Amino acid sequence: MPLKRGRILGYDSELMAFGFTMLNEGEAVECQISAAALDQLSGGSRGAHADREGQFLQHRVAIEQIASAIFDDVATVRGPVVRIFAKHVARK
Repeated sequence: MPLKRGRILGYDSELMAFGFTMLNEGEAVECQISAAALDQLSGGSRGAHADREGQFLQHRVAIEQIASAIFDDVATVRGPVVRIFAKHVARK
């Protein structure tokens, strides 16, 4: 079952990842997308830390689809956080 849109948590410079939540039957699922994956979605250009939210918002639908697919993947062991890395993003 696809996850539904949650809320934006923001960029964590220590983790180099942008955090957001998705909802699974009303329960929040914490998600993160790495800075490298955000850059890959943006065509490989390296975004500034201040623009990570802009990158996220520009590609939010695709990011949420990837997070939902990872969550639903039966081969993936579910953990407390759904993490999206560059390997999950198709190259442009």
